[in-house]
Amino acid sequence: MSIKSDRWIRRMAAQGMIEPFEPGQVRLAPDGHKIVSYGTSSYGYDVRCANEFKIFTNINSTIVDPKNFDEKSFVDVTADVCIIPPNSFALARTVEYFRIPRNVLVVCLGKSTYARCGIIVNVTPLEPEWEGHVTLEFSNTTPLPAKIYANEGVAQMLFYESDEICETSYRDRGGKYQGQRGVTLPKT
Repeated sequence: MSIKSDRWIRRMAAQGMIEPFEPGQVRLAPDGHKIVSYGTSSYGYDVRCANEFKIFTNINSTIVDPKNFDEKSFVDVTADVCIIPPNSFALARTVEYFRIPRNVLVVCLGKSTYARCGIIVNVTPLEPEWEGHVTLEFSNTTPLPAKIYANEGVAQMLFYESDEICETSYRDRGGKYQGQRGVTLPKT
């Protein structure tokens, strides 16, 4: 198994692996101001956060239960900036839609710009033949409100190609998050 390069990522994106796709690194907005970079890097792809957020709230005093998740635990926000309360979290999704090849596993790591501010990005691996928008979890580990910027880079995807095709892919087993669009809450 080896990590894949920028050339491989561009070739696979041309075949529909990432849409929309940015072949280089974008560091400036169209109006010229600096942004958190996104696009293809040497050995990865920096994804953007869409402007749809679900901010965790305890207003209803419910218990967080992954087997019986209460949607009322979130406030829906559509905005260019998301403010995450102290010691809380928000869900978002990538701008990009992914179609992972059968012999590839994708691991996601948060960008250092956010990590250095105490904002942690968590995503489980994108399994072989999974497709959809990636649901992103942002944890604000600080005692202060934290900002996330929509349409800017938030995390890096690393692509690992196996030397052997898996026996059972995510699609084969009918994974519950297959084809997800938008911010997707826990399912059982």
